[in-house]
Amino acid sequence: MGRVLKFGVACGGTGGHIFPGLATAGALAERGHDVTLWLAGKDVEHDAIKAWQGDILTVPSEGFQFGFSLRSLQTIVKLRKAYRLSIGLMREQAPHAMLAMGSYASFGPVRAAAKFDIPYVLHEANLVPGRAVSLLARKADTIAVSFDRTGSYMKHGNIVTTGMPLRKALEIASRQPRSMRAPEDGLRVLVMGGSRGAQILNETVPNAIAAAAAKGLRLQVEHIAGLQDKESLEAVYAELGTKARVHHFVQDMEAKYLAADLAICRSGAATCAELAAFGVPALLVPYPHAVRNHQMSNARV
Repeated sequence: MGRVLKFGVACGGTGGHIFPGLATAGALAERGHDVTLWLAGKDVEHDAIKAWQGDILTVPSEGFQFGFSLRSLQTIVKLRKAYRLSIGLMREQAPHAMLAMGSYASFGPVRAAAKFDIPYVLHEANLVPGRAVSLLARKADTIAVSFDRTGSYMKHGNIVTTGMPLRKALEIASRQPRSMRAPEDGLRVLVMGGSRGAQILNETVPNAIAAAAAKGLRLQVEHIAGLQDKESLEAVYAELGTKARVHHFVQDMEAKYLAADLAICRSGAATCAELAAFGVPALLVPYPHAVRNHQMSNARV
């Protein structure tokens, strides 16, 4: 092996950024490099990174808010704090290069990297670039994208189509035969609203499932509810007389994908890539308030 390099991977915020970041960080670590995750201190990160054995740095961050309001001013203050904290951390342990997975949590670490002339690569997972990548793109050494068409939305001299990084366990499992179900078993439905759950799916899907069952359709339901709604959703399914397994978070998503006949879910880039890898038919429900309506664009690809 050649020179051992120190990489920082800024991937905090949501599962759609954390999991591709973990996939890339794991690949770099397997090659013998020293990799540190830069996270945002969100609850979902604790479950997502349980298997990570490398170093972790936390820079508390919040999503971008535009327009003139108290919340947007608070966001600016928090972003400046994230930037200053990142500068202090980099003075102590500067990486040779940074990889940022495109979330708001990338802002502080990437701006700090630019201050110290540390090269950085941005990864834009969505078809339509988000705010973080758009704001940070100008000084990036390379912008990696999941879709060829994404390059048409940005002016940059080095845009590379890499696709979406998948965790090794998912990549291996996606090549396995799908789990078979007995003829008497019902259609296996996987409901998921992203790493934090989706309130609209939690509120509407149980009744839709119950209505389908009332018409004689046999269903098996796995519902990933998010961190807050597991107990209340279990009670709803029980009241409706529907058999469903409800989870707040799932580590072994590969098993869920292999067993699913249909997914009902949001259309974040990571979710779409994983569904495609496993060949799971899906009813996509784009998050309507996503920046630049990027989930709708993902769903239409």
